[in-house]
Amino acid sequence: MAVAAQSNVDLPRLGIVLMLAAWLLFSLVDTGAKWLAVAGIPAFQLAFMRYAGHFVISIGVVAKGGWSVDRFKTDHLWQVVSRAVLLVTATLSNFYALHFLPLTVASAIMFSSPVIVCFLSISVLGEKVGPWRWGAILLGFIGVLIVVRPFGTAFHPAMLLIIYNATALAFYSIMTRKLSGIVAVDTMQFYLGLVGTSIMAPFAIWAWVAPASGWAMTVLLGLGVMGWAGHQFLTNAHRFGSANQLMPFTYSFLIYVAIWGYLLFGTVPDFWTLIGAVVIMGAGLIIWKREQT
Repeated sequence: MAVAAQSNVDLPRLGIVLMLAAWLLFSLVDTGAKWLAVAGIPAFQLAFMRYAGHFVISIGVVAKGGWSVDRFKTDHLWQVVSRAVLLVTATLSNFYALHFLPLTVASAIMFSSPVIVCFLSISVLGEKVGPWRWGAILLGFIGVLIVVRPFGTAFHPAMLLIIYNATALAFYSIMTRKLSGIVAVDTMQFYLGLVGTSIMAPFAIWAWVAPASGWAMTVLLGLGVMGWAGHQFLTNAHRFGSANQLMPFTYSFLIYVAIWGYLLFGTVPDFWTLIGAVVIMGAGLIIWKREQT
């Protein structure tokens, strides 16, 4: 009994480790995409490779029990496809914007997504939002304005693409919540890869640029593998820990990209980017805390 009790205590810790690993992989995807974009690889090609690798792996996972067509079927096809389109277009906008923006700026804006989810939950999910959450929503948008500085010299139009990215991720999160438990994770992963590969293939072929080195090709191929593995870690993390236990550790992504940005690109986030990121994180944590009550 003592061993079993200890095992149960360790489960949330395992969930946290998996969550940290997931966001580490996602940070490597964004860092690799930025490095390749700076090297001249088009965003369509980056997005295609991100989802083509994901698709190949997902086919193998879904079909491991046999090649029956029924294993690829779902009664919620249009919702699953719509969910995939949201993430694919968010990825494309993110990869394109990373050519122009530091990793920390793009990531800080992207992490307004939980605030947007809270805002959308009022109309989309019919949830009641009290004064604390309304305050957090307002605080989150103030944080975005601090990072973006729409009327300052630091503003770049690519920031609008990251705002779209955050909004698309919010809708994606809501749809994932609605589909969770009624559609298998492997099925959603399969359609995510299928939709991403199908949409991006014509544009990627048209704009294709051969990587300049073997290492660049390795990074390009790694986008899909790391993206798929990150989603697997993220999904499994929620098997061992609750969303309330795991949510604060999503912000490890900001630490990861700050490190990669400094090591690979020599970028250091400026004062207002740091302030805006802290404000956005604070808004997200307020929403997380209120959801526990």
